[in-house]
Amino acid sequence: MRGSSKDFLRLFMKSYPSYFSLAENGELKHRVEKAYELLKSCRLCPRKCGKNRTKGEKGFCKTGLQAVVSSHGPHFGEERPLSGRHGSGTIFFTYCNLGCVFCQNYEISHLGMGEMVTPEKLARIMLELEEIGCHNLNLVTPTHVVPQIIEALSLAVAEGFSLPLVYNCGGYESMETLKLLDGIVDIYMPDFKFWDEKTSERLASAPDYPQVAREAIREMYRQVGDLATNGAEIAKRGILVRHLVLPSGLAGTGRVAGFLSREISSNTYVNVMDQYRPCYRADRYPEISRPLREREFADAVELAVNAGLCRLDQVEFPRYRMVHL
Repeated sequence: MRGSSKDFLRLFMKSYPSYFSLAENGELKHRVEKAYELLKSCRLCPRKCGKNRTKGEKGFCKTGLQAVVSSHGPHFGEERPLSGRHGSGTIFFTYCNLGCVFCQNYEISHLGMGEMVTPEKLARIMLELEEIGCHNLNLVTPTHVVPQIIEALSLAVAEGFSLPLVYNCGGYESMETLKLLDGIVDIYMPDFKFWDEKTSERLASAPDYPQVAREAIREMYRQVGDLATNGAEIAKRGILVRHLVLPSGLAGTGRVAGFLSREISSNTYVNVMDQYRPCYRADRYPEISRPLREREFADAVELAVNAGLCRLDQVEFPRYRMVHL
């Protein structure tokens, strides 16, 4: 390894995870204050509902001042660079800022299964996940509880917490909130659900989703770049995009893949997902009231490959080498 590379690696490890330097210079606590300001007339997400959540008011996400958690623990079913041998340390937050009518976790996202937690309790959960050996802290559906997460992180770091943070979101993100997360999040894992505005309005109550998701993914990539792993193929930093293939091509896979390849990076790590099945209220929408067909998924993968993406989860590209740090 050349001297310059060694110097880079030494510098990287000194400031890894990303939030270490912010905690050291006091900026992390300042970010907590700024994040809670967003709750006073809530504009955490693109809906900008204006509710005073510091007073317990609730908007679209049905969440007041305290975060609600449905479950936590090591997860071995995530993408390979996250799960590794010891699992991804997931915290599933209850409720969501999207209204997907086909949500497979609707008991959590729509029906509110879970219990309120204080920042202190959330910090203890973070520390517990690190103690049992998880590779990372995987924050599932975190968008509407970013202030509570940052506060808990600040408390956990003071107790020695050091796992990289995974921001596992639906892709419907506010630029203002993403700016607050710059230097805090190590790995962004957004969905890119829909390309078409009418589809996103009908199926997720978010007509602006396609434009918002594109802007959000651009910002995420600016912050963390392509997915990088260590020698054990465990993700350390970067972006990983999920795209759930819907029946009848409703997700717009070809357009999504083309955007990611040409406007983000052809090396974007993308999981083209075949897990769709009609859940929750999907039976009320004829176009998504059936499972995904095998041919539809195969066609979606072909579209992604033809768009120039060369890092598809579970798809081998012999000439491509993973980026290691």
